[in-house]
Amino acid sequence: MLDDEPGRKRRRLWVHPIVAQRPQKGQFHKLYTDLRLDANKFKSYCRMSIETFDYLLICLHLDLNFMDTCMRRSISAEQRLLVTLRFLATGNSFASLHFEFLLGISTISGIVCHTCKVIWQRLREAVMPTPTAADWLRIADGFYQSAQFPNCIGALDGKHIRVKKPPHSGSRYFNYKQYFSVVLMALADSDYKFVIVDIGAYGSTSDSRIFSVSRMGEQLRQNQLALPEPSRLPGSAGPPAPFVIVADEGFAVSPHLMRPFPRRDLDVRKRIFNYRLTRARRYVECAFGILSSKWRVFQSPIQMKPDNATLVIQACVMLHNFTRIHDASTDADLGLNMTSSVSLDLSRPGRPGTAGLAVREIFADYFISPEGALSWQMDAIRGSR
Repeated sequence: MLDDEPGRKRRRLWVHPIVAQRPQKGQFHKLYTDLRLDANKFKSYCRMSIETFDYLLICLHLDLNFMDTCMRRSISAEQRLLVTLRFLATGNSFASLHFEFLLGISTISGIVCHTCKVIWQRLREAVMPTPTAADWLRIADGFYQSAQFPNCIGALDGKHIRVKKPPHSGSRYFNYKQYFSVVLMALADSDYKFVIVDIGAYGSTSDSRIFSVSRMGEQLRQNQLALPEPSRLPGSAGPPAPFVIVADEGFAVSPHLMRPFPRRDLDVRKRIFNYRLTRARRYVECAFGILSSKWRVFQSPIQMKPDNATLVIQACVMLHNFTRIHDASTDADLGLNMTSSVSLDLSRPGRPGTAGLAVREIFADYFISPEGALSWQMDAIRGSR
């Protein structure tokens, strides 16, 4: 028998008496039905509306249902999803959830990892499909309407997600902010949804390096992202401009990736370009803010192995887009100030490319032309250096 194997810890109890009281005292059995009677409380508990939760359960139901056995009854799909959402929404330890739901710690760990994997696999095509040329045009129109930056197909940045130091990892996960992390590299649209993500790079790696070796960066260099053909900027008679991604100084400029001018020797034209680019770039920073505010597992180091931490990040990215689509979340709901500027990071400069510099000049000229200038841009840059 397994319990008689040498070196194996002998189990004292098949089911602990406290855990055996789950049907009577567990949080799912005591609270879930009452929560569904109060929409606001339910949304606060699960970070989504009742209707969105029910639809999510339908999407995941086949992969979360397991058969009962002669030894024990299986844990329902509803309970599995609720446990996982509660972990993502609070960042509580598995030991803490153990006493709330009266499930074993190892059981909760397995439920969370499996459910996060299912969320990523089942929702990806629905909420973050591979963009087509029509999708890029729609995103570009959104940026032009909201940030007045034409031909912009997304805002790019990396976010360091705190993790527990993996054993025998040296300094690979130790980032320039002096903590251990994996990197979420994301391209966001003007509705604060993620369009493309790359997850799991070492925290010690620079954003520019992560992007260059990612599938997204490789596809951009090889012109495999189905980008629309270059077009003239609105109202301009100048040369056609390519569709571009906006980013900070941590990235290298290229024909399809714009970053600000260096801060030294800035004239009015360059300062206006930097201001206009920052207005567009803030959307990815705000998307990260919404993600961290809703899913508070990011508020402290994730106490999991890097592979499992990556599953958690993937699930949160999918749920972020899913709730943005189905709950129509407002910025006021999350207590965020989306009008604040994003500071420029000069710590990791990239090497400019000649073709990219020429494209940047086209945009800089357009932003000071009568066709592209904003009535308030001179007031916005007054006093800047």
